[in-house]
Amino acid sequence: MLRDLLMWNKIGRIVTLLSERLGVSSERALDLFYTSRTNKLMHDPEIKLFTMSDNYIVDELINEIG
Repeated sequence: MLRDLLMWNKIGRIVTLLSERLGVSSERALDLFYTSRTNKLMHDPEIKLFTMSDNYIVDELINEIG
């Protein structure tokens, strides 16, 4: 339960940063995140991408999109 709450908060921060950095709406940033490979990697316990900083994950997501 705590892990889920922490992941939910982290995703919210990532989407907010992504929205700001790309200059898009929160809804668009959320769509970009949830349809990305980065999202799948965030939920993979073997990869442990969720342990990286929010800025690092946003950079990876922007690289994936671009």
